[in-house]
Order: sequence, then structure tokens, then C-alpha cells
Amino acid sequence: MSETTSAQAFKLNPTPMLDTLETGPWPSFISGFKELANRTGSTMVRGALDQLNYSYQTRMGYWKGGVVGVHGYGAGIISRYSMIADKFPEAKEFHTMRIQPAPGLHYTSKALRQICDIWEKYGSGLISMHGQTGNLQLQGIVQANAQACFDELNQLGWDLGGAGATVRTGASCVGQARCEMACYDTLEAHHKVLSYYTDYVHRPQLPYKMKFKFSGCPNDCMNSIQRSDMSVIGIWRDDIQVDRAELKNYFATKGTEYIVNNVITRCPTQAITLKGNDDLEINNKDCVRCMHCINVLNKALSPGKERGAALLLGGKGHLKMGNMLGSMMIPFMKMETEEDLEAFTELTDRIIDYWAENGLDHERLGEAIERIGIQNFLDAVGLDAHVDMVVSPRDNPYFKADYTHTPVLREIAA
Repeated sequence: MSETTSAQAFKLNPTPMLDTLETGPWPSFISGFKELANRTGSTMVRGALDQLNYSYQTRMGYWKGGVVGVHGYGAGIISRYSMIADKFPEAKEFHTMRIQPAPGLHYTSKALRQICDIWEKYGSGLISMHGQTGNLQLQGIVQANAQACFDELNQLGWDLGGAGATVRTGASCVGQARCEMACYDTLEAHHKVLSYYTDYVHRPQLPYKMKFKFSGCPNDCMNSIQRSDMSVIGIWRDDIQVDRAELKNYFATKGTEYIVNNVITRCPTQAITLKGNDDLEINNKDCVRCMHCINVLNKALSPGKERGAALLLGGKGHLKMGNMLGSMMIPFMKMETEEDLEAFTELTDRIIDYWAENGLDHERLGEAIERIGIQNFLDAVGLDAHVDMVVSPRDNPYFKADYTHTPVLREIAA
């Protein structure tokens, strides 16, 4: 059980540096900490507030890592030991348990209440929904309580998420469950792919973290292109579907000027032109699937019928090489049948194996590709180069011919 005291005897210590964070116009996390501590009588949360106030005074952080786990798992709990436990003994340990959420973040109120009850029983009661990776972050537990807490959560069907050099917990948008824009079943793909990589999630064995995120359409509601090494974004490869009757309703209610100013002139490739006074013509060959026209005229326009997903690699936040967006690797692949998902995991297996063999310590996939070279990477994983992989057009008309790819040219060169 977490250390608590009676409500009558419990009192927070002065934290003048933190109090100033409650004076602005926006809700403050400090107020949430204080409310939780006062309601539960948690000395652990009080100690965390005291140490944070001291950190603001000294402009230094005082948490250090270590090893905290449960039986059979090498990852899933982020250890946080205080470097100044003698000064703030109530915050000597403040570990975080990462819990994998359901695909699409579908919860029942009963399931959430069960998690809250278990967490207040064993931990601080502080929950972050959700971390950058997508986990339920249960923040604040001592090592002695970790196993019992996990056992109760696991009996309800919850599992630890990834932490450290692992395949991290996946994240997916609500997809076809509630969104008509979704071009594939994000929930099914998320569940199948992360189940396939369960061993990689629980046991660190990679150069660094590997994130999968599944967005159902190019709106990319999971921000996968900038937050995941494997970004799976729904796409279509035929023409945008047009409901002419609904389109005329938009012209009648919004007006031609509105359509011109908010749709036609905002198309990044000028693929849309006005036809008469109440119709549009779309040059689908120039469409780059930005989704803007579909978002504005969502009753009249919708993604095409031939739907699938695109795979982008290498997105991440700042590390060795700064922020990186995912680079296009597969512009279109079907994601409908078991065979499609098997083909997807066969490809990602080759990618992860190559990265695991050639990546440096703490080097993300995108950084490894940047260092090794895209052509070497494509050759190793069995992908052909194509025009969608071009970052920018050539600005130098001269190039050095490489004669090593064709036997006849090698003989001529010799």
C-alpha cells in the first residue's frame, strides 16, 4: 500500500515556487497534484511536490534511473529514484508503470474505474492519459509494490507497455469504428502488429526505441509522421468520390465565393477548378491527398474506393539529428486481409532486423537510414527506389555514372 496519513493530520508543505504556476489563466498541473495529495493523504505526492519546488529553486533535476521490473518482463516500468532522498525521503522512489491501452483508446467507464482503484491502492493515484508513446502512464509507485500492482492489473487483462530499447506501445486513431474517412481498419492492424511484436515490446533487444502508429487517413490524427519510426497512414489511389447533389447544396448554402476562397485557392497543387457556378472539377493526377477539400466539403467529397495505407519511416523527436519527419517508403499497400497484414509484418521484420544489426546505440531508425544511405537501406530490405522517395529535385545536372549494377556496363568500364 502507498504511504498515506489520516486526513486530519495530513498537511502539504510550503512550495512558493510552485504556487506561482497556479496564478495564470490556464489550469495548472500543480493544482491537480495538490488536490490529489489532499484527497488521498499521499505522502509520496507531497514529497514529489517538495522535490519539484526544490528543483525550481536550484534549476536542476534530481531523478535518476535504475532497474525496476516485474517477473518475466524486461521493460514497462520507468524507474525514478531521487538523488536527494535524504532531503526528501517521501519521494525517494517515484517509478512509472506503462500500461498498454486498447487500440483506438476505447475504454469502458468500468475499466477505467478498476484501473483507478488499483492504482490508488498501490501507487500515488497520479495518471497521465496518454504519454507521447500512447501508454496509460501510472506515475508514482515504489518498487516493493510494483509486482502486486501489475498482478492485479494483469488479471483484468491489462499489460505493460514498451520502455527502453524496445518496440514501444502502438497508437491508433478510432479508424473505421467511428470515422468515415478511414481507409483501413486501424484497430485491427494495431492489434495484430503489436501482438506479433509482443516479445520485442517486453524485452529490450534493439538499438533504441521503435514506434508504430496507425492513422486511418492523411489527416494523421495520431501525428504518426512526426512521432513514429513506422508510420502507417491510410490512403487511396483512385479518384476522390464526389456526391454532386451534396456539392450543389454546399454551393447553395455557402456560396460560390466561399468555395473558391476556402477550397479551390487552398489546394496546394491547384488540382481543383470551378466548373460553372455550382460545380467543381478535380484533376486527380495532381492530387497529393492533403485532405483539405474533403475536410471542408465532407458531405460532398470522400476518399476514393480503392483504399489502403502508405508506410513512412523514420519520424521522431529531437535526439542526435534533431526532429525528423517520416520518409515515404511504400506509397500504397492493401491492409484488408490476414495475408496483407502478414506481408506487412514480413516487411517490418526485415526493416527491424537490418536496423538492429546496423544501428548504433541510441540511434533511431531514421537516423540510421540517414547515416547508412537510403540506397544501401533499400537494397538490404528488398525495396525498389521510386519517385515517391525523392526529398527534393536535383539541382545539379551532372552525375557520376555507376557501372557496377549491369554486367555489360562493367565489362565496358573495365
